[in-house]
Amino acid sequence: MKTTKIIYGIALALTCSLLPTIKAQDLYVSSLANTVGEYGLDGSTVNASLISGLYYPYGIAFSGNDLFVVNNQSATVGEYTTSGATVNPTLISGLNHPNSIAISGNDLFVANFANGTIGEYTTAGATVNASLISGLNYPTVKIFGNDLFVVNYIGGTVGAYTTTGQKINTSLISGLNHPEDIAISGNDLFVLNQGSAGQANGSVGEYTTAGATVNESLISGLSDAADIAISGNDLFVANFYAGTVSEFTTAGATVNGSLISGLTRPTAIAVDTVPEPSAGALAGLGAAALWFCRRRK
Repeated sequence: MKTTKIIYGIALALTCSLLPTIKAQDLYVSSLANTVGEYGLDGSTVNASLISGLYYPYGIAFSGNDLFVVNNQSATVGEYTTSGATVNPTLISGLNHPNSIAISGNDLFVANFANGTIGEYTTAGATVNASLISGLNYPTVKIFGNDLFVVNYIGGTVGAYTTTGQKINTSLISGLNHPEDIAISGNDLFVLNQGSAGQANGSVGEYTTAGATVNESLISGLSDAADIAISGNDLFVANFYAGTVSEFTTAGATVNGSLISGLTRPTAIAVDTVPEPSAGALAGLGAAALWFCRRRK
């Protein structure tokens, strides 16, 4: 019994020692204050100027503990840590008004607004193919598995391509109203429509990754929405002129129309991935400790 208590205590101490390393998921929001701010999923401010000195940051993507930021006006992609430290502010340069970024493994895919291309680069900054996909119309890019989903702001479509640039369906979804970006969860694809400038006719439509319509007006009444992100059953929408981030459920219900406020023209939003060790790993450790203790009784 004494041995059991000692081992149980060691297991519990180990579990507790890992707890401080867990960092809850956070929202990262870029804005025309030329910053990226960090916020909790509950809207609390962690650091409103986590990264500063940017130049029209229009896209954010994560890879491990690194955060990659697209600077539209300086035509660059900068690399930072999720704690805000600068790794390389001009990791990639010479772009053409880059608008968004997606990451798969060691590959970066950058959408260039001005010349309608998607370029491929390594996370170390090397060019793989600066025009992997061309002939697009003010594109934004997201990735799911081995597929790239490309939003065409002008033309109102979402196209699907392979990560090698091969066409799957260039008009997978059509008839959209100035689509700005998409968020993907499982087999669901949520499209953010900006709508008409200055009018509250923006929306979020839900589709499958195969292009089938689920609900083209899942969320309506948005005004000048700039970007969308997803975490579990929650959708987060950055509202450009209102300077807010709104929270909705993936079923379309409003959770908080002004979850975050006081922003300066928010342009992009992303949710950090869950860091290791995961809560599941800790739960497993705790369960293993309990099992061992019961076996020793």
